[in-house]
Amino acid sequence: MFSKKNIRFFYLKSYKEIRGFLLSNKSRKILIFLFFFLISSGFWLLQTLKNDYETELVIPLKLRNVPNNVVLTAEPVSELRIVVKDKGTTLLNYFMGQNFYPISINFTDYQNRGYHVVIRSAEFEKKVLAQLSASTRLISIKPDAIDYIYSIGSEKKVPVKFRGRINTGRQYYFTDTVFSPDSVLVYAPLTILDSIEYACTQVVLLDGVTDTMRQRVQLLAIKGAKFLPNSVNITLPVDIFTEKTLEIPLKGMNFPANKSLRTFPSKVKVAFQVGLSRFKYINPEDFVFNIPYEGLIKNGSGKYKLKLKSIPKGVNYVRIVPEQVDFLIEQISENGN
Repeated sequence: MFSKKNIRFFYLKSYKEIRGFLLSNKSRKILIFLFFFLISSGFWLLQTLKNDYETELVIPLKLRNVPNNVVLTAEPVSELRIVVKDKGTTLLNYFMGQNFYPISINFTDYQNRGYHVVIRSAEFEKKVLAQLSASTRLISIKPDAIDYIYSIGSEKKVPVKFRGRINTGRQYYFTDTVFSPDSVLVYAPLTILDSIEYACTQVVLLDGVTDTMRQRVQLLAIKGAKFLPNSVNITLPVDIFTEKTLEIPLKGMNFPANKSLRTFPSKVKVAFQVGLSRFKYINPEDFVFNIPYEGLIKNGSGKYKLKLKSIPKGVNYVRIVPEQVDFLIEQISENGN
């Protein structure tokens, strides 16, 4: 382990060695050589950049003002590759400093050309030249023609459906799946539109989630169809399970006015798991047992296995203690006894 004294010693030693080397005759000769080498390299570079060269540049291409009901079945290229010729100094500026603006193709300008639009490079050559220096010669544009195919689609609203698998950590669970928006518009020719019942998300795979997840997800593309919007926000609220036990009184169902039910015991315990956020909102009244009069009459054993008729939302792993009770159907006299 280095002490402060040792660190200072090595620092002073290194400093003296470096300083001694820089002040030596050998070092001066190397520095003089490097100085003249850099100067000569600079002159060589300046002389070289005065010559003419050809190079390829890339310019983005954008198709704009596409109506919502237009479905592009074959999209145009996203960039143009142009070959230009100029002096090296000008070409260096293109690579180092100049940013090209996208060449904009206005959809409405070509609607009269049918559903397969072909635009020759001569029609947008002026837009390319406008971004080049006056001294630059445009040698070629690739591709030499831009084309795209589209159709006019009908529309309908469809719900969003989640695709994927998301596993929570132990004792955690998802309380809901919330899409924003929960439905989207789809445009497509009627033959395709009739077969689309929902918009699926791209596959999402996650494991060990222990906190509420929020994510923007693209919708799965369908050839010949167009979704608006083409992505949705997904929120998956995460909660942690906790256990709760309630005591529930037993009551008969569909009993005649002159009959009453007596069970032994008269109350049972219901244990279950529920999310921590809903723990205080689950009450005994939320649980209803299915104990019908007709079922008890047909039962000749005097014992009845309890079944829940309703369980509150968000409740899991329900256990009834005891699961089976003894029962007695009593006659109620006219005076109420």
